[in-house]
Amino acid sequence: MSVNTHIPGLILGNWQEQVFQPFREGIEICTLHENARIDTPQNTESSGQPVIALLRYQAGASVPRHRHPGVETIVVLAGSQSDEAGRYPTGSLVINPVGSEHSVWSDDGCVVLIQWDKPVEFV
Repeated sequence: MSVNTHIPGLILGNWQEQVFQPFREGIEICTLHENARIDTPQNTESSGQPVIALLRYQAGASVPRHRHPGVETIVVLAGSQSDEAGRYPTGSLVINPVGSEHSVWSDDGCVVLIQWDKPVEFV
């Protein structure tokens, strides 16, 4: 049986109360969708369910160029995130469609709410 997840005030700053763990160099993750399998350098399998998580980037952290075999949706909760198409400040919604490619970085650090359907493919 599935259980709903409710985090009141997440976009108002309650993300600061969540527990994060190492994800990639300079980036931490807090997985919010409990039934999903996380895509890490050690684990590239997918459970078929989307991953919903918070990512916290340190200033200067980045993710190398990758392709999206599934839709990725990002809401910037704090700071700013950038890719080749621009800089996305707090409050921005970014939707990366199937087949899109980019690299991601944060000059000043950021926290994003992210959902991805399938693990990314590094190119």
